Amino acid sequence: MSQAVRAAVFRPDDGRLDNAVELLESLGATPVPDPMLEIVPTEERPPVADFVVLTSSTGVAILADTGWEPGDAKLCCIGPSTAESARGVGWSVDRVPEEYNSAGMVAALRDEVAGKHVVVARSDHGSATMLDGLREAGAEVTETVLYRLRRPEDSGESAAMAAAGDLEAVLFTSSRTVTGFLEAAAERGVRAEAVAGLDHAVVGAIADGPAETAREAGIVVDIVPEEADFDLLAAEVVEAAPSYRN
Repeated sequence: MSQAVRAAVFRPDDGRLDNAVELLESLGATPVPDPMLEIVPTEERPPVADFVVLTSSTGVAILADTGWEPGDAKLCCIGPSTAESARGVGWSVDRVPEEYNSAGMVAALRDEVAGKHVVVARSDHGSATMLDGLREAGAEVTETVLYRLRRPEDSGESAAMAAAGDLEAVLFTSSRTVTGFLEAAAERGVRAEAVAGLDHAVVGAIADGPAETAREAGIVVDIVPEEADFDLLAAEVVEAAPSYRN
């Protein structure tokens, strides 16, 4: 009998990791849960503005827990999962860009933000792309850091397994999970071996951002689903993994 696909998943241990493990098990895989992100909320909240941009369902949950409301602001969400979370807590979503990234949000808002106040509410690891693009479009832009991302001190089991050739699949869900994996591997003295070990596994990335981060580190990315959806990513990676075994 062939061994079940061992699939490393790096989601935060805030409910999303348990859901990911359950999904992978339902697909017949053996999950290797190895959180690379720890969510540390700040006390910051978006000020009153014309537009509020939310970039993740984590940000939605943090704000909802505090009782924050968009008020008269136009609420803009990157990606359908963020929008779905916002609607799930009772907020109306006014904009979801066609392209689910910072450049897509800039393109969606470029023609209507001149002279307007736009708040971008997100983690402490956001790039300058959206802020710069909106300012170039004439907006007054404020960044609100809702939460900080840290790597748990005990992370890295997956890196050791990759270095030993004991993984058939990995699922990167953000650029930060990629860098966390590499940092954990370096701390264990096996970065080069871990990257090489992934050559014999199926590497999935949920979107182009983490895929590019992985490629820049020398990791070959095999699967990027058409939609930035974890269920879709997991299904495609697990299905492909058996053909990659040595």
